Amino acid sequence: MSIFTNPASGAKEDAIKYINALLNLLEGQDPLNVLQTMPAFVAEVVHGLSDAQLRRPEAPGKWSLVQVVQHLADSELVWAYRLRMILAQDRPEITGYDQDLWADRLNYQAADVNEALAQFKLLRQANLRLLSSLDDAELARVGIHRERGEESLAHQLQLYAGHDLAHRRQLSRIRAG
Repeated sequence: MSIFTNPASGAKEDAIKYINALLNLLEGQDPLNVLQTMPAFVAEVVHGLSDAQLRRPEAPGKWSLVQVVQHLADSELVWAYRLRMILAQDRPEITGYDQDLWADRLNYQAADVNEALAQFKLLRQANLRLLSSLDDAELARVGIHRERGEESLAHQLQLYAGHDLAHRRQLSRIRAG
């Protein structure tokens, strides 16, 4: 079971390792199916837990369940923006973000898990509606990621599905802990 490090360090090698790890998790699964099933999975994981259980980190320096859920909501917001930029503009620059800084500075630990889950579900639904309408030419459109270079929407779709799978594992570990 892999544990990923944050590739926001800017090191190209770290970004490549991260990409490969996410794509390996996908193992030929349909990325849209992975994305469609994630909100229900997250809801099931957090259902019925106490506030203390939701806020208990996996380990010192690691995230809690509520932090992961808020991260998923904010990641979906970032993905929504990137997706629409690539569809609407020619070869737009896609900026990265440091997920750990977001978690710290946006105080994910204090988030309300139900609000975070509602944000995630709503944003995911909007993104899936858009993604399901795209044809092959639209999926081939590219953005230029600052850390990873040129990426098509089809490639980003696979990365986001792998991202979901990585967080499924993380959520399961934290819940079992």
